[in-house]
Amino acid sequence: MDFGVVIQTNPPAWRTVGLAKQAEEHGFDYVWTFDSHLLWQEPYVIYSAILNETKRVIVGPMVTNPATRDWTVTASVFATLNEMYGNRTVCGIGRGDSAVRVLNGKPTTLKDVREATHVIRELANCRPVEHNGTTLQFPWARSSELEVWIAAYGPLALKTTGEVGDGFILQLADVDIAKWMIGAVRKAAADAGRDPDAITFCVAAPAYVGTDMEHMREQCRWFGGMVGNHVADIVAKYGDSGDVPQALTDYIKGREGYDYNSHGKADNDHVDFVPDEIVDRFCILGTVEDHVAKLEELKAIGVDQFAVYLQHDNKEETMRVYGESIMPVLRDHVTAKA
Repeated sequence: MDFGVVIQTNPPAWRTVGLAKQAEEHGFDYVWTFDSHLLWQEPYVIYSAILNETKRVIVGPMVTNPATRDWTVTASVFATLNEMYGNRTVCGIGRGDSAVRVLNGKPTTLKDVREATHVIRELANCRPVEHNGTTLQFPWARSSELEVWIAAYGPLALKTTGEVGDGFILQLADVDIAKWMIGAVRKAAADAGRDPDAITFCVAAPAYVGTDMEHMREQCRWFGGMVGNHVADIVAKYGDSGDVPQALTDYIKGREGYDYNSHGKADNDHVDFVPDEIVDRFCILGTVEDHVAKLEELKAIGVDQFAVYLQHDNKEETMRVYGESIMPVLRDHVTAKA
């Protein structure tokens, strides 16, 4: 099992770079950031600094979208970083949430996600692609390689992921919901003639190690609000029963609005509707043993990576404990002598 951290690019940028360096020092494999250009600093500029200051970690957005950036520009950024730093990037993409809603826009269509995934992947892998009625290719890209992982919740988004994604990003750590969604992606891949085992499955959620459950819940309750934005879209399209797990839809019935100025922050004041049960299900809270037990369950259902959202007051200690006491248990064990 691989492990990542998810960071907001709050100023100063060197703080973000410093957290990324600590993540690598503690053994994490991936460093992800939010991509919402009005709320936080520009992540792609910071990626260059992170890659320059580290040796091994892979960086990417969780997640970008097809609306706020031209697809060919996105591909160019990734290809340039790969040519400079040796293929240490991954592109997470979705329909768009804070980046588009702050602009009074709406999430894009799944058709756009599908087409953007193809254009970005082909160009960033040094291949020609048909786009806007012409054939395009980067003449300067020689060695760039890029995977595009799709973030999804709803049935059609999961189907799209299975049909065209290199990976699946699920932003919640509920084992039952993750099992259902991973199964839907794998089925869609098989139905499309793809190898389901070739898709990387990444679960991302806040993780907090400790014993004060009340404090940990309050520090991570924001996450249920963020997920609720996507669930609200699903309920609007499919209703609150039938096509999606009831556990995913029931809790948003008390949702009355959302302030994107508090997006992803522990002190978000628009998440009172999120009950303790949802915080406990969607996040990983508790002792080292609690974390290991839930991660073992996620690994057993096919999760390849767990990415820790670090939007709480215990960032450095969380990374330290994960590096020393949690990740080693979940790694594949190899002995020096058989």
